[in-house]
Amino acid sequence: MCKKIFIAATGQHCGKTTISLSLMHLARKKYERVGFIKPIGPKCIEYHGLTMDMDAAMVASVYGLDEDAHLMSPMTLTPGSTRKFLDGKIAPETPRMLITGAIRELEQKYDFLIIEGAGHGGVGSVVGANNAQVATMAGAPVLMVTNGGIGNVVDAVELNLALYEREKADVRVVMVNKLLPEKRERSLAYLKKAFGGSDLLVTSAFDYSPVLAHPTLQHVAQMLGLPLKGNPAEKSRICHNIQLGAASSQRVIDHLEESTLLIVTSSRDELIVTASSLHHIPDFKKRLTGLVISGHAPMSLITQQILDDSKIPYIRVEETSSEVFYRLREHVSKIGPDDLEKIELINSTSESYIDFAAIDALL
Repeated sequence: MCKKIFIAATGQHCGKTTISLSLMHLARKKYERVGFIKPIGPKCIEYHGLTMDMDAAMVASVYGLDEDAHLMSPMTLTPGSTRKFLDGKIAPETPRMLITGAIRELEQKYDFLIIEGAGHGGVGSVVGANNAQVATMAGAPVLMVTNGGIGNVVDAVELNLALYEREKADVRVVMVNKLLPEKRERSLAYLKKAFGGSDLLVTSAFDYSPVLAHPTLQHVAQMLGLPLKGNPAEKSRICHNIQLGAASSQRVIDHLEESTLLIVTSSRDELIVTASSLHHIPDFKKRLTGLVISGHAPMSLITQQILDDSKIPYIRVEETSSEVFYRLREHVSKIGPDDLEKIELINSTSESYIDFAAIDALL
């Protein structure tokens, strides 16, 4: 008989995918066959000819589940699909049929099935298949992921619990993620007090980690919708800092922080040349991850040649430096199949941070 768990969250960016990856890793230590499905896919990509949710595609790629890819993202919310549903062009029963059919088929194949939700509890309501409804359809106990804190955690969990209870979903675990290390024990103690009158298991996940929170060069390129040029082997490098190259070249170079993505205007030939020329020096390379070269003004031919010869990773955009800076500062990193450093970190640290045995015992 297949054990199932539904990974819910109190909102976006709580770390559902990180927890799903962790549980995939930990479950595979106990169970021979571990599967994955993301029933509602709001953010889709093309993967081996299929339109899939990006998280489902990532798990398929990382864990070699390509043969099940057609089942791992049964209901994709592509542009216009919600209007088609409301206009009656998609039958009301279609989302539920697709989701339950895929889950039932995966249940026959796996010993342990991870079902990842999308966003907060209400996501998917427009097609009659929100997270709480899907958890009930699947007959899967719910693990609800939330960001760190105390009061905000209680508020967010209670708000989401109301929907899950209405849909008769079985919420069993509250998992607090992105904890501040110095507040970890105190926060958990108070949260256990807050939910002491319930049957919920309150447990913890990861401490807040800049490595997991910050984007890679590849993610920046994808977010900007532009190619990453330079050395392709450096696409997984993480950008811990974003800096505007507005000061003099010497001052910019001297004040670079570790793993900085530098935004520089295309007319700043001297800064681009300096950064390119220093790229081969290991100590400097640690501080400068890559460049975003902005603006309409073309670079001189010699600057372009030095830039390309250096193999420094860079992205060429036509927006202004301030516009790019704002977009990147607002960006939240998602984990992709090429983020080997992040995935290895998740797998290795999950064994110390996540009590899989306690969770498994509740299923």
